Amino acid sequence: MAIVDNIGTALSGSGGSVILTSVDKLVDWSRGQSLWAFPMGTACCAMELIAASFNKFDFDRLGTFPRPDPRHTDVMILAGTITEKMKPAVKLLYDQMPEPKWVVAMGNCTVSGGIFYYDTYSVVRGADTFLPIDVYIAGCPPRPESLQDGIIQLRELVREESIAPGKRHERKTLLPRKGEGAGDAL
Repeated sequence: MAIVDNIGTALSGSGGSVILTSVDKLVDWSRGQSLWAFPMGTACCAMELIAASFNKFDFDRLGTFPRPDPRHTDVMILAGTITEKMKPAVKLLYDQMPEPKWVVAMGNCTVSGGIFYYDTYSVVRGADTFLPIDVYIAGCPPRPESLQDGIIQLRELVREESIAPGKRHERKTLLPRKGEGAGDAL
């Protein structure tokens, strides 16, 4: 068992001491600042995902480094159309990632099936039908700036999570959350 797991267990029991809660916040902050991404480009959105890695947009300055092996990453960036035939391979790669792990859905086809939603039986109608998606980025294809904004949103999400199971740090954010926004009343 890792030291981080011991701290998480101690925090979940009695609420933790001042030192443990400070270590918890430091660990959460550091996890959010260094996200290792597994780029999963399946179609045309992959071109924008590649463009985000070049020096004009400089993805690395956000602390996000692309890695080719899912066992060394904690963020999967899905970019492009996902077919029914491709779905088991994507799920297998997701299962190979160590915990904690997050998923970013980039592009309309990944988010909802895009233009293939109605007339194509072979396209998955949204990656959230088989994976837990943490950040949605709309667009056909979305610009690299949108991906950078999505990574910044994911960093905030990661900073809110505690290493203690079921515990969260509440922060004031700019965007409405589920249960807070006007769209939830519909």
